[in-house]
Amino acid sequence: MNNEVVLVTGGNRGLGKAFVEEALARGARKVYAAARNPESVSTPGAIPLQLDVTDPESVRRAAAIATDVTVLINNAGVSARASLLDGDLAEIRQEFETNFYGTIHVTRAFAPILAANGGGHILDVHSVLSWLSQGTSYSATKAAVWQATNAFRLELAPQGTTVTGLHVGYVDTDMTKGVDGPKESAADVVRLALDGVEAGAFEVLADEVTRHVKRHLSEPGEALYPQLVPVRS
Repeated sequence: MNNEVVLVTGGNRGLGKAFVEEALARGARKVYAAARNPESVSTPGAIPLQLDVTDPESVRRAAAIATDVTVLINNAGVSARASLLDGDLAEIRQEFETNFYGTIHVTRAFAPILAANGGGHILDVHSVLSWLSQGTSYSATKAAVWQATNAFRLELAPQGTTVTGLHVGYVDTDMTKGVDGPKESAADVVRLALDGVEAGAFEVLADEVTRHVKRHLSEPGEALYPQLVPVRS
């Protein structure tokens, strides 16, 4: 991160704010904290930048300003926690607009900037739910983002841009306030993620839950969904 120019989407709170703080602590020359409402950015030393990832025109305006970016962190995300069977389809579409299409909008806009500045790096925030369904639309959006990251990695390699995907379970932020279960510290997750960026890692598995799921992906489905295994007397 030393002397890099970093842009963090959703950089005003939660995990995004932690990314902004850690990038500055590691010696980034400049950190853009991008948010729909830039006045909500409160990190000393960060540069507030208006950016709504669901609005292509907003993304274009941000890219026209932040032409010196060398590290892009696609962090912005929402969770509708909607059922795919009977949840509000408008909420599900909005979730995809932010988590999936928003990541695509921003990456398309900043890929030429990264190329012009020597290649650079992209970090996409996934989830353990990219691999494990919780029965909601959020898992579907994060699975889609994971595949987008894999595609970005292939397509951007010729221009020298490296891409890292961050997988993690619940992080202790506003988004998970109503979730009952163990949560990771945002600061700890961000440190591991930026270590991965600096090392050029393909993936960062930021907690034991994620590492457990990754280990079992090649096993029969009941290894990850024991609740579906019939109880035999």
